Amino acid sequence: MASKRYILQIRSVYSYVSDADLKAMDSQISELSAEVQSLTQSCKQLDAELKELNSSLTTEEMISEIRELKAECSGYRARLEKIKSATNHVTPEEKEKVYKDRDVYVKEWRKRKRLASDMINAILEGYPKSKKEFLDEVGVETDEDCKVAVPST
Repeated sequence: MASKRYILQIRSVYSYVSDADLKAMDSQISELSAEVQSLTQSCKQLDAELKELNSSLTTEEMISEIRELKAECSGYRARLEKIKSATNHVTPEEKEKVYKDRDVYVKEWRKRKRLASDMINAILEGYPKSKKEFLDEVGVETDEDCKVAVPST
């Protein structure tokens, strides 16, 4: 019974509103909705700008960072000057000798690797299992297993 009275009251309230008034209200609602949407977009942009500003360094922090970097740079400059002024440089003859020794050792490495590979292949001709199984049984670790490559000369 109470719900019927409520419905009648609502109908009586709305019966006084004209169609022109309803259209004006609809127009006002759509204008306000557009304004809300515009303000929401503006808020999102301002939030993004605020987030960017909060994540950046302040002026004081920047000044402090610059001081630290300048101090580090001057330390590197001093170290560079110390290295440049050192009298115990490597002579070109010593450098050449080291490079020649390296070439000899790399050639020897390749030669021994080739010999070991030839011996393993000769054994594998009569071996019933795979090369990997043979190397595991014998305990041989290859350069590839150790992720080592023979340097180029």
